[in-house]
Amino acid sequence: MHAEYRETDTERVLTFEREGRTVEIAQNREGYAMLAVREGGTELERYYGFDMALDHAAELLGAPPTALPVPDPASNMGL
Repeated sequence: MHAEYRETDTERVLTFEREGRTVEIAQNREGYAMLAVREGGTELERYYGFDMALDHAAELLGAPPTALPVPDPASNMGL
């Protein structure tokens, strides 16, 4: 499992890759909007809580949520 955190001009994006699948959790740069869970660039769902978004991402990747490595800069997403 690989995780990468990056910031674009408009979003904070946490990307997880596992066995050829890529899932993103994204939030606006200001950090107050809902978190979007995306796969292949398609938004699947929005969540208020980071834990809920992580649960969905883990489900899509076929892994337990505790297996998702969250880089420190992304740890406050959804707060």
